[in-house]
Amino acid sequence: MKIAIYARVSTADQEVENQLIQLREYCERQSWDIYREYIDVASGADNGREQFKQLFLEIKQKRFDILLFWSLSRFSRSGVLFTLNKLNELTQFGVNWHSYTEPYLSSIGPFKDSIISIFATLAEQERIQLSERTKAGLLRARANGKVLGRPAGLRDKKKRKRKYWKKPCQVF
Repeated sequence: MKIAIYARVSTADQEVENQLIQLREYCERQSWDIYREYIDVASGADNGREQFKQLFLEIKQKRFDILLFWSLSRFSRSGVLFTLNKLNELTQFGVNWHSYTEPYLSSIGPFKDSIISIFATLAEQERIQLSERTKAGLLRARANGKVLGRPAGLRDKKKRKRKYWKKPCQVF
Protein backbone atom coordinates (compact mmCIF):
# COMPACT_ATOMS: atom_id res chain seq x y z
CA MET A 1 0.00 0.00 0.00
CA LYS A 2 1.24 3.46 -0.88
CA ILE A 3 0.40 6.09 1.69
CA ALA A 4 0.27 9.86 1.52
CA ILE A 5 0.65 11.72 4.79
CA TYR A 6 -0.97 15.10 5.31
CA ALA A 7 0.22 17.21 8.23
CA ARG A 8 -0.64 20.81 9.07
CA VAL A 9 0.14 23.39 11.68
CA SER A 10 -1.43 26.83 11.85
CA THR A 11 1.69 28.94 12.42
CA ALA A 12 5.43 28.71 11.86
CA ASP A 13 5.85 28.75 15.66
CA GLN A 14 4.24 25.30 15.83
CA GLU A 15 6.13 22.07 15.14
CA VAL A 16 4.77 19.78 12.42
CA GLU A 17 7.42 17.17 13.23
CA ASN A 18 5.37 16.09 16.27
CA GLN A 19 2.67 14.80 13.92
CA LEU A 20 5.06 13.38 11.34
CA ILE A 21 7.03 11.21 13.77
CA GLN A 22 3.95 9.33 14.92
CA LEU A 23 2.41 9.13 11.46
CA ARG A 24 5.62 7.64 10.03
CA GLU A 25 5.83 5.13 12.88
CA TYR A 26 2.22 4.14 12.29
CA CYS A 27 2.95 3.52 8.59
CA GLU A 28 5.95 1.40 9.54
CA ARG A 29 3.88 -0.73 11.94
CA GLN A 30 1.28 -1.26 9.19
CA SER A 31 4.03 -2.10 6.62
CA TRP A 32 2.83 0.77 4.45
CA ASP A 33 5.16 2.57 2.04
CA ILE A 34 5.06 6.35 2.27
CA TYR A 35 4.62 7.83 -1.18
CA ARG A 36 4.81 11.48 -0.09
CA GLU A 37 4.29 13.86 2.80
CA TYR A 38 2.17 16.95 2.21
CA ILE A 39 2.86 19.62 4.83
CA ASP A 40 1.12 22.97 5.21
CA VAL A 41 1.77 25.81 7.62
CA ALA A 42 -1.58 27.56 7.36
CA SER A 43 -4.97 27.82 8.98
CA GLY A 44 -7.16 24.77 8.48
CA ALA A 45 -9.95 27.12 7.42
CA ASP A 46 -7.82 28.30 4.47
CA ASN A 47 -9.03 26.27 1.50
CA GLY A 48 -6.17 27.55 -0.66
CA ARG A 49 -3.40 25.68 1.21
CA GLU A 50 -0.73 24.83 -1.35
CA GLN A 51 0.04 21.27 -0.28
CA PHE A 52 -3.65 20.54 0.31
CA LYS A 53 -4.39 21.60 -3.28
CA GLN A 54 -1.44 19.55 -4.56
CA LEU A 55 -2.71 16.51 -2.67
CA PHE A 56 -6.06 16.74 -4.43
CA LEU A 57 -4.41 17.16 -7.80
CA GLU A 58 -2.47 13.95 -7.25
CA ILE A 59 -5.44 11.83 -6.14
CA LYS A 60 -6.68 12.03 -9.71
CA GLN A 61 -3.42 10.44 -10.84
CA LYS A 62 -3.91 7.54 -8.36
CA ARG A 63 -0.40 7.84 -6.96
CA PHE A 64 -1.36 6.52 -3.52
CA ASP A 65 -3.97 4.28 -1.91
CA ILE A 66 -4.54 5.86 1.51
CA LEU A 67 -4.34 9.37 2.93
CA LEU A 68 -3.26 9.41 6.56
CA PHE A 69 -3.68 12.55 8.66
CA TRP A 70 -3.15 13.32 12.33
CA SER A 71 -6.75 14.31 13.07
CA LEU A 72 -9.72 15.69 11.21
CA SER A 73 -8.94 19.15 12.58
CA ARG A 74 -5.48 18.95 11.00
CA PHE A 75 -7.08 17.92 7.69
CA SER A 76 -9.63 20.74 7.57
CA ARG A 77 -11.41 23.32 9.70
CA SER A 78 -13.61 24.63 6.92
CA GLY A 79 -16.83 23.18 8.24
CA VAL A 80 -18.55 19.85 7.95
CA LEU A 81 -19.80 20.32 4.39
CA PHE A 82 -16.40 21.24 2.93
CA THR A 83 -14.66 18.47 4.88
CA LEU A 84 -17.23 15.88 3.85
CA ASN A 85 -16.91 16.93 0.21
CA LYS A 86 -13.13 16.53 0.36
CA LEU A 87 -13.34 13.11 2.04
CA ASN A 88 -15.95 12.09 -0.52
CA GLU A 89 -13.68 13.29 -3.32
CA LEU A 90 -10.92 11.04 -1.98
CA THR A 91 -13.33 8.11 -1.88
CA GLN A 92 -14.59 8.78 -5.42
CA PHE A 93 -11.03 8.55 -6.74
CA GLY A 94 -10.44 5.29 -4.90
CA VAL A 95 -8.28 6.75 -2.14
CA ASN A 96 -9.08 5.63 1.41
CA TRP A 97 -8.48 7.98 4.33
CA HIS A 98 -7.65 7.48 7.98
CA SER A 99 -7.34 9.75 11.01
CA TYR A 100 -4.48 8.62 13.27
CA THR A 101 -5.85 10.05 16.53
CA GLU A 102 -9.48 9.28 15.68
CA PRO A 103 -9.39 5.71 14.33
CA TYR A 104 -13.19 5.65 14.11
CA LEU A 105 -12.85 8.31 11.35
CA SER A 106 -11.63 6.01 8.64
CA SER A 107 -12.72 4.66 5.28
CA ILE A 108 -10.55 1.58 5.78
CA GLY A 109 -12.42 -0.44 8.39
CA PRO A 110 -15.77 -2.18 8.60
CA PHE A 111 -17.57 1.01 9.70
CA LYS A 112 -16.72 2.92 6.51
CA ASP A 113 -20.35 3.21 5.35
CA SER A 114 -21.53 4.19 8.83
CA ILE A 115 -18.97 6.99 9.09
CA ILE A 116 -19.85 8.35 5.65
CA SER A 117 -23.57 8.25 6.54
CA ILE A 118 -22.92 10.15 9.76
CA PHE A 119 -20.87 12.75 7.88
CA ALA A 120 -23.62 13.11 5.27
CA THR A 121 -26.14 13.71 8.06
CA LEU A 122 -23.87 16.29 9.69
CA ALA A 123 -23.38 18.04 6.35
CA GLU A 124 -27.14 18.18 5.82
CA GLN A 125 -27.58 19.68 9.29
CA GLU A 126 -24.92 22.29 8.49
CA ARG A 127 -26.76 23.23 5.27
CA ILE A 128 -30.00 23.61 7.25
CA GLN A 129 -28.28 25.74 9.90
CA LEU A 130 -26.67 27.93 7.23
CA SER A 131 -30.09 28.49 5.66
CA GLU A 132 -31.60 29.33 9.05
CA ARG A 133 -28.80 31.80 9.84
CA THR A 134 -29.25 33.45 6.43
CA LYS A 135 -33.00 33.80 6.94
CA ALA A 136 -32.46 35.20 10.45
CA GLY A 137 -30.02 37.76 9.05
CA LEU A 138 -32.48 38.81 6.36
CA LEU A 139 -35.26 39.19 8.94
CA ARG A 140 -33.01 41.31 11.15
CA ALA A 141 -32.00 43.47 8.18
CA ARG A 142 -35.65 44.04 7.25
CA ALA A 143 -36.52 44.83 10.88
CA ASN A 144 -33.77 47.47 10.85
CA GLY A 145 -35.30 49.12 7.77
CA LYS A 146 -33.00 47.65 5.11
CA VAL A 147 -34.72 47.30 1.75
CA LEU A 148 -33.74 44.05 0.09
CA GLY A 149 -33.91 43.02 -3.56
CA ARG A 150 -33.71 45.00 -6.75
CA PRO A 151 -34.46 48.70 -6.69
CA ALA A 152 -38.22 49.31 -7.06
CA GLY A 153 -37.98 50.92 -10.50
CA LEU A 154 -36.13 47.96 -11.98
CA ARG A 155 -38.52 45.18 -11.00
CA ASP A 156 -40.64 45.55 -14.12
CA LYS A 157 -38.93 43.94 -17.13
CA LYS A 158 -40.14 46.66 -19.51
CA LYS A 159 -38.77 49.39 -17.23
CA ARG A 160 -35.39 47.63 -17.07
CA LYS A 161 -35.19 47.44 -20.86
CA ARG A 162 -36.02 51.13 -21.24
CA LYS A 163 -33.54 52.22 -18.60
CA TYR A 164 -30.63 50.15 -19.87
CA TRP A 165 -31.33 50.06 -23.62
CA LYS A 166 -28.55 51.56 -25.66
CA LYS A 167 -28.57 52.24 -29.36
CA PRO A 168 -26.03 50.22 -31.37
CA CYS A 169 -22.80 51.98 -32.18
CA GLN A 170 -22.52 53.34 -35.68
CA VAL A 171 -19.43 52.43 -37.65
CA PHE A 172 -18.05 55.10 -39.94
